[in-house]
Formats: sequence, C-alpha cells, structure tokens
Amino acid sequence: MARFLFATQPITGHVLPALPLVTALVENGHDIAWYAGARFRERIEATGARFEPYQAAYDYDDRDYDAAFPGRSALKGIDQIRFDFINLFMKQIRPQHQDLARIQSEFRADVTVGDPSVAATFTLHELGGPPNAVYNITCLGINGRDVAPFGLGLLPDSSLIGRIRNRLLGELASRVIFKSVSDELGAQRRSLGLASQRFAGVLLSPYLLLEPSVPTFEYPRTDLPRQAHFIGALLPDALPGFRPPAWWDEVVQHQRPVVLVTQGTVATDSADLIRPTLAGLAHEDVLVIAAGVTNPAQLGLESIPVNARVEAYVPFKQLMPHVDLFITNGGFGGVMHALANGVPIIASGITEDKPEVANRVAYSGAGLNLRTSQPTPAQVRASVQQVLGDTRYQAVARRIADDLAQHNAPLEGTRLLEQLAATRQPVYRQVPPPRQSALTAADHAS
Repeated sequence: MARFLFATQPITGHVLPALPLVTALVENGHDIAWYAGARFRERIEATGARFEPYQAAYDYDDRDYDAAFPGRSALKGIDQIRFDFINLFMKQIRPQHQDLARIQSEFRADVTVGDPSVAATFTLHELGGPPNAVYNITCLGINGRDVAPFGLGLLPDSSLIGRIRNRLLGELASRVIFKSVSDELGAQRRSLGLASQRFAGVLLSPYLLLEPSVPTFEYPRTDLPRQAHFIGALLPDALPGFRPPAWWDEVVQHQRPVVLVTQGTVATDSADLIRPTLAGLAHEDVLVIAAGVTNPAQLGLESIPVNARVEAYVPFKQLMPHVDLFITNGGFGGVMHALANGVPIIASGITEDKPEVANRVAYSGAGLNLRTSQPTPAQVRASVQQVLGDTRYQAVARRIADDLAQHNAPLEGTRLLEQLAATRQPVYRQVPPPRQSALTAADHAS
C-alpha cells in the first residue's frame, strides 16, 4: 500500500476529474489524503479519501469569482488570464506550500499528486518532499516546438517558420505577455528560499503527467515529453439521487435531433450562450436541452421556446448518450463527456482555457469553434445547421470516442501512480502515442 497526497485548487473543474482516480486508488488499497476547498469535503470523503482543508491558503468559492476576486469580471481575454494566473494560482504558492508541508509532516505521502495549477507540489519536492505527479484538468498545455504557448489560442505549426514562431512566442509570453505572472512566481519561490523561475505555461512534472484525453483530440507533437501519458477521459459519476425530469421520455424516444447547451461552471452568464441558442433554434426541428439554468427569468426571454427544456442540473453521464450535438463555452469536462459519446461539438468561449479547448474541437474535426463568448442567435442557428447537416463532424467525434473507449483512465492512472510510488523514478512511456489528430493531414491542408 502506498500513500498519495492530492492537492487541488478549490475549483469545481479541478476537483471533479480527480474523483474517479482517487476512488480507484482507494479501491486498490492505497491511503489518500486530499487537500482541497471545504465545499468539496463531502464528495472527497465519499471516495474514501481523508479530507485536508485549506488553512494558510485562500479557500475561495468558485461559484462567485466576483466576490472572491473583485475586479476580475471587468477583465477580458488575455488580461483575465493573467489575472487568474496571478491571483488564483501564483499567490497561493507559499500558503499552499505551508499547508502541504504541514500535512506531509503527519501523513508521510510517497507521492504528491496535484492539478496543474498547484505549484506547491513542485516546491515541496524541491525542498525535500516526495516526487510529484500532475493530473491535468484540460487539454495538453505544456510547451513544445510544434505549438504556441498555451493561453494564446493559436493553432499549432510544425513548419520551420512555425517552430521559429513558437520559440519566439515562448520567449515573448514569459518575458512580456506574462511578465507579471513570472514576477509573482519568482517572488513566491524566493519567499520559500528557492531560485526564481520564469512562467513557462502549464507545469510539467519531471516524474509523471496524466493527460485525461487521447492523441486524436490533441495537436500533433514531435517532442512530447516521455513522462506524459494519455490515459483517456476522467469522467466523474453523476451526483446521487438524480430523478429524470418529466421531459426525459422525449430525449429517450429521440424523435428529433437533441441539442444540449450549457454555460459551464466558471463563465456562468446564461445570456452569453444559452439565450442565443434558445432564440436561434426556437423554430428549428430540434429538441434543445439547456442545462445549468438555476433561474430561467435571467435568460431575458419573454417565454421559453416550445422546443426547449430548461433545467438547473442534468447529469451528462445519463443524458449525453442521447444527444446529437453539444453546444458549450469550451469547458474541458463537458467536451470530454461529449466526445466519449461520439457527440460533435460547437464551442463558443474565450475565457480561461476555453480558447485552447475550442481550437482543438475545430482542429480535430469534431466540431466548430465560434471564437466568441456571445454568439448571435443567427450564428448559433447557422452553426447547428452546418454540424447536423455534415456527417463528417459526427464521424470524427465517433472516431475519438472509439479511441477513448480503448482506455480505462482511473485504472491506467492508478497503475502509473503506483509505479511512481514504488520506484520514485520518472515513469516513461514505452511506446510513443500516435502523432496524427482525428482529421487527416489532407483535411488540415484544405
């Protein structure tokens, strides 16, 4: 039996992917302590893990970022990304390190396992702690010669000129675009007695990176680090006690295409995406399911269209097998739920990691990227007609689903973490993953 210390930001999209992984580790007889926000305690303890609360670090509530971080909502695009990196992640490094050091002094973990924004698992290791692994919570965002720095929303380019672009942008990102992030990272590290370090994108553990995806959804890379492993989707179970709503039979009978739209868990203004979707599809022969709407009055519509069903919560695990098209602001968890079921996607989001996720939706051929967080009803209607009218999108989504079905992410993640705990050495891939995305090279060229 090994001991694993998980460390997670108090953010829903960071906690949920780890639930099936921790459950599998516990079922294999391992002892887990999980450091996370207090509002996730019940779900964490339901896995069999020991919950460890934030004490020195800021335990904010991700359901209201405006209250937790005044001024954030006024920022857009790269300005908001910089703000998030500094305030949600970098400024947490020292207090999170203090919390993890306290827990480690009692728990004595063999390995720490952090989400990619918890730099304290790295500082803990550098100051004599156990080796650390990272479980990713979004698309593969580590730097490489074939890709632009994560967060800029640029497509990959492996040509000679493209690689020069990528290298120059990497320098520009850390020294100019994200200089304030680099400055805060350096200050936090120096406060712990460690050397300064420039911000260089998503953190990559030298020991193990668990990527909850498959190569066919990702950009092709010729320099993927050997410790990066694609393990398939980490999809949490639905909340217990779900009862199908009155309209559920309409979905199951599937007499017309089912379109699911959701606003996600971070950028939650339903006027951005749900309202234009309901308005744009009001006269289309589809059944629209709008999930995550706690107050329909906030949609700003005179009435809910007759072909729409609005709910505060619908579990994707039960609903997605009946869906024909998923409209999303680009949240990675929802996208992986859709792809695991072979559902094509329309992505429309420009905050957090969403431009990067949406780019991969379009690049893989599994759907469209609208490149806006506030599409018009006409844009939504035209994009839905395009995707439902072209079988190529569904064919690619199904191909990715087939690849995901070849994996058991909790089991594969467990085996890799067990190997790290046993050897305390980097866990390298034996065979490189395929380089080509689901779309053919000829399709990319066109």
